[in-house]
Amino acid sequence: MTVSWSAYRRARRRSRQAWAVLAVAAVSALAALIWFFSAGQFAAAEPAASGPTEAPVFDPAWMKPVVPVHAVPRGTALSALDGLAVKGRAAKDSYNREAFGQAWQDVDRNGCDTRNDILRRDLAGVLFVAGSKCRVAAGSFHEPYTGQFVDFRRGSDSSRAVQIDHVVALGDAWQKGAQGLTAAQRQSLANDPLNLIAADGPANQQKSAGDAATWLPKNTSIRCHYVARQISVKAAYGLWVTEAEKEAMKRVLGSCPGQRTVSAR
Repeated sequence: MTVSWSAYRRARRRSRQAWAVLAVAAVSALAALIWFFSAGQFAAAEPAASGPTEAPVFDPAWMKPVVPVHAVPRGTALSALDGLAVKGRAAKDSYNREAFGQAWQDVDRNGCDTRNDILRRDLAGVLFVAGSKCRVAAGSFHEPYTGQFVDFRRGSDSSRAVQIDHVVALGDAWQKGAQGLTAAQRQSLANDPLNLIAADGPANQQKSAGDAATWLPKNTSIRCHYVARQISVKAAYGLWVTEAEKEAMKRVLGSCPGQRTVSAR
């Protein structure tokens, strides 16, 4: 069968177009896989929820500031993120919670331990244990990570329902620069109100030592503040981020490029 030159050229053109379409589809599929295995799987695993857009930081009426290693940089969180070093994780086998000092000390020396300071800061309708001006007995709040309304009641079992989350988990901090801090600086990091948020116990347990590449709050409304707060803490204590963590943070801040850094002062 004889094929004309024009018919041959049309067939070649259609073939090139078909290959181009296949190439675009392949690139799109690869990009989708990269997104899924970096942060998308976490977004897909849980339904989105809404709630508070930010969490409390500091109340000068009764809290005293904890002095960080560096001042939190002013400006946007994206700009501060670009100022953080990007490195791999250091070994975690030497991590010990005691490297950050005894849990919930009175680091700011206002007369109350850190856990009760944060409960008092974050809860509404706070009631204290009889005879105490520090020990929080009860309160309620719009929980920032799940968006649920939560009642807190002090007790051996009920207290675990509300935990104090380290925004930059201590295990994560240890692998990203905290090993190089002094004992006093690590103690400040563990007790700095900038790095602490009262949160749903199960959500805090699920987060564990995760960073932004592996865990984000179910409440999508607070993610910009949450990521900006992580960046602010890391800048204040000279910690670094991994490449995957930085990319995850940039994706969150892409929806709020004007998000500012967060400071306890």
